[in-house]
Amino acid sequence: MPLPPVYGHVRARTMLASAARAGNLSQSLLVHGPAGVGKERMAMWLAQVVVCEQPRAEGAPCGECRDCRMIDRLEHPDVHWFFPLPRPDAATPEKLRDKLEEARGAELVARRENPQHVPQYEKAPAYFMGTIQNLQRLAGMKPAVGRRKVFVVGDAEAMVPQESSPEAANAFLKLLEEPPADTTLVLTSSNPGALLATIRSRVLPIRLLRLSVDEVAAYLAREVKMPEAEARALAASSEGAIGRALRMLPSGGGAGSYQKLRETGRELLAAALADSDAARFAAANAVAPAGARGDFTAGLEALALWLRDLMAIAAGAGDALAYASGGDEALLRKWAARPGLHAGGVASAILKVQEAQDLASGNVNPQLILADLLRGLRSELTGAR
Repeated sequence: MPLPPVYGHVRARTMLASAARAGNLSQSLLVHGPAGVGKERMAMWLAQVVVCEQPRAEGAPCGECRDCRMIDRLEHPDVHWFFPLPRPDAATPEKLRDKLEEARGAELVARRENPQHVPQYEKAPAYFMGTIQNLQRLAGMKPAVGRRKVFVVGDAEAMVPQESSPEAANAFLKLLEEPPADTTLVLTSSNPGALLATIRSRVLPIRLLRLSVDEVAAYLAREVKMPEAEARALAASSEGAIGRALRMLPSGGGAGSYQKLRETGRELLAAALADSDAARFAAANAVAPAGARGDFTAGLEALALWLRDLMAIAAGAGDALAYASGGDEALLRKWAARPGLHAGGVASAILKVQEAQDLASGNVNPQLILADLLRGLRSELTGAR
């Protein structure tokens, strides 16, 4: 299946297309902005700008030529998409390089088959030296079908924490200092401050802003086939990020998935507030100990949104509810009236959910994460120890 079209970011695209038309498009760029706003999709659009056979008058890619269509299908031999991956088991550096390239190929197949694919790993992904060596090898080759090669390096900040060593980032820096004349490098990052300063100094920064609710809702309705009412409700909770909206959907997706996810978040909050530890243990045991991490992280996203609405009620801002429906307001007010519950405690509870989300991206048992989280939420929300 082809990649979906780019939604929003009209100003950035206009600027980049104009630079391409004038022959001034930088050879090394950094597309940065909030998580989930479409940075890597924009980077693939930039790849089309670079290799398009018949660009439009304003410099934008035509979207119809052979090169544009191959990029949309993730099949262009001169456009290489890299991203952080979990470290595979390997006995030697050579085997590690091979396994990392195999894993990248498998992930590209998943993205090709499902444009809404959200990667989920049992181990924390990163950029390892073997990945950068594979990138360097491809950069040293001549283009296969055109005049230029393009490398999209997603979540580039993940180079630095690799095994407590910046060696992958330093190796990439060498390529960035002297890239082949026929090569364009497009990095993306949600945290550009985490990149080496020497890397930041060698790329042209392009900042993407959050999308509007209408743009996110249009994506969900057209590309995910969500009912319009559900699409708009989810878009309103997405903080202007399509990627965040996709992570908030259960892996099955489809009609009714948004409502099921809301119910999951409400049940988790109810378990956290329950007087008995049995409710919290039951909620934790109901989670699969391995696999289905997409559903687990989506449930944590829903829990965080319920907590934000609870904080609004506790702070006297009931008109600011963004996730709970009108029928849920009475339940939130009942919870907000519990002894010891106040807006500051709810804010601390939201931070605990964010910490749990970070753990969920690594190799930690979801049942243990949730059991500890629900116990911590009860403490923050009610003061009970």
